[in-house]
Formats: sequence, structure tokens, C-alpha cells
Amino acid sequence: MTDVSDTTLWHTFSVRDADAMMAWLRAIGFTEHATYRDEQDASVVVHAEWAWPGGGGIMFGTDREDSAITGTGPAAAYLVTPDPDAVLDAAVAAGATVVRPMVEHDYGGRGGSVTDPEGNHWSFGTYQPA
Repeated sequence: MTDVSDTTLWHTFSVRDADAMMAWLRAIGFTEHATYRDEQDASVVVHAEWAWPGGGGIMFGTDREDSAITGTGPAAAYLVTPDPDAVLDAAVAAGATVVRPMVEHDYGGRGGSVTDPEGNHWSFGTYQPA
């Protein structure tokens, strides 16, 4: 078995409205690390990196023909957090729709899931794989 203790995952996807996605990510606890915009059209995000306080993060950009990640949405991600209830509540307050309310899992941990305003599926939980 591979040791994954030093592994950091940066989930990658494209979005239709990068500014709206950044507002939503900020509302649930992500922080902006870097955002690069198109020089001719500032509404187009060429590449963005947003970090999760517990490690890892996401990279995304505006869905466009010349992007390596065009057409990758909707996407799905699982976010480990010590307080998934608070993150789910913040996600809903920022416009997400509950897919699965918070539950205690038979395999351990607590979790629930939403879809963000772009239709991406996000699960928030305490269960730490590996």
C-alpha cells in the first residue's frame, strides 16, 4: 500500500461564472491563493488557485475553448473538515442546494452534501480516508 500521508490533492474543474464561484468558495471557507485573469477580458479567469485551511485546495478557470480543463464541470469533491455542519450551512446560505443532509455514517464520521450554484457536487464530512 502506498503511503499517502504527504499527499495533497488540488481538485480541478471549469466554471461558467468564476466571480460567482469565488464568492461561494469564500463563503464556505476557501481562501484565494492566486487568480489570473485574461488581459483582454477581466471577467475571464484563466487560472485560479484557492486553498482549503486544512490543506489542499482547488484550481479552476472560466470554461473556455482554449482551456485544458474545459468541460470538466459539473464536478464532485469531498472536503474533510472538523465542522461539516457549519460548512454545509455556509454553503446553503451562499446559494447551494442540499443533496444529502448531515448524517452519521456507519463507516465512521459525519457528512452531508450539496450542489453549488454551478451544479458541482460537494460533500463535507469528518471522515478522513487513509
